[in-house]
Amino acid sequence: MANTLMQRIPRTELPAQLHVAWDTLNRLTGEPTFVEVFAQNPAMLDFVMNQFYGQIFFGGQVDQRYKQLARLRLSTLHGCRTCNKQNVPGALAAGITQAQIDAIGHFETGPFTDAEKAVLAYTEQVALTNMDGRMSAELYQRLRAHFSDADLCELGVVMAVISGMAKLAFVLDLVEREPYCPFGSAAASDGTAAH
Repeated sequence: MANTLMQRIPRTELPAQLHVAWDTLNRLTGEPTFVEVFAQNPAMLDFVMNQFYGQIFFGGQVDQRYKQLARLRLSTLHGCRTCNKQNVPGALAAGITQAQIDAIGHFETGPFTDAEKAVLAYTEQVALTNMDGRMSAELYQRLRAHFSDADLCELGVVMAVISGMAKLAFVLDLVEREPYCPFGSAAASDGTAAH
């Protein structure tokens, strides 16, 4: 369970329009802390839920399948247990198979198309765990075989926002971490056990 220092607004005190977001996050992850904390700043919650996810992640011109693949790979690299709990169902709903999910850590030899492999390689360059990430000429050519530069900008923004939000969620201790998560918890820094 998340152990944030931030104040949380319980569901019973949330505005009715946030009940669906709370219910969805709770159903998928058992951890609605993000909504409970960000409800204190409705403009920021609106940005994340509606402007980013509603218009860019679930909208935009790039097929949902590629965004779901990138989001899942980022959460597995970053070690966000809460994210993984919601990203696996999202990936499955977008048509990604369980075999692909199981192979995401070794995607270059897994059951992925060339376009999917290129997106996953791009994702690994953007991930927070890759301090030396860059767009090499070889990766750019792999991606350009399937995507326009405009698509690559959209995919990049999607991955950057997700990565930044993951880092913020770790800093504010809003999510559960996987045991392998490379980012320390707030509890670990004050001498208590990490989760």
